[in-house]
Amino acid sequence: MNFINYNGEIFPANQPVLTTGNRSFKYGDGLFESMRMIRGELRFAHLHAERLRNGMKVLGFEGYSLIDETFLKEKVVELAIRNGEGENARVRLTVFRDAEGLYSPLGNKFGYAFEMTGNKETSYTANTKGLIVDVFEDITKPVNCLSNYKTCNSLIYVMAGIFRKQNSLDDVFILNQNGFLCESMSSNVFVLFDKKLYTPSLNEGCIAGVMRSVVMKIAAEIDLPVIEAQINPDILNEAEEVFLTNASRGIQWVMGFNSKRYFNKLSKILMNKLNEG
Repeated sequence: MNFINYNGEIFPANQPVLTTGNRSFKYGDGLFESMRMIRGELRFAHLHAERLRNGMKVLGFEGYSLIDETFLKEKVVELAIRNGEGENARVRLTVFRDAEGLYSPLGNKFGYAFEMTGNKETSYTANTKGLIVDVFEDITKPVNCLSNYKTCNSLIYVMAGIFRKQNSLDDVFILNQNGFLCESMSSNVFVLFDKKLYTPSLNEGCIAGVMRSVVMKIAAEIDLPVIEAQINPDILNEAEEVFLTNASRGIQWVMGFNSKRYFNKLSKILMNKLNEG
């Protein structure tokens, strides 16, 4: 039986714990983090905690300073032991405004829920087959003070996921409101062009990805600085390499976009460095 941690209490994962008054259910009033535990260590816990605190502060949650690296590590280890997952798992933490009210909440205290799925992989693993990706153009992502955080309002990604399935794709690129490259369905995007590595800047509305930060640091260490920029999607037709990053899967290389085919030399180098850390 799988278990969750809901506001500090352990419940069977199939036991209902939310009411219809929950604000994450009603209004998407919350944030979430997708994390990875490898060999008993919650990877990059300090970066997850920092992003979550920043997002909670933007949403006006009280007590956001309680969410720190120690809190995340302790709760994840506790839940892993209860679930018997060993040392490797994928973790989702949802934080929501735990208050009554309609659009105007009557309070700003937060509640939380940890979920966990076992994973036998003891390192980040590259995809053996490159991803086939296209651009999702039906809905663009707005650029505002919430854009860099993983909010519970995720309809654009749901619709992108439907488009992906309908077109037998592995992932899709999402554009921002100005028509520039923003991110993929669940990852940040990196583009190698003319021997320079580019990624959409945070000002373009992409998620401030934990793995994005890690990969940028690794790239700088191998003397390949990353240029954060406004990226026209047309560059995808000329790029030498394209890859996606997130905290759950690490680095995933893209093989094809339209008729364009890419290499994956750099993504292999970066993945090796990631697993060395």
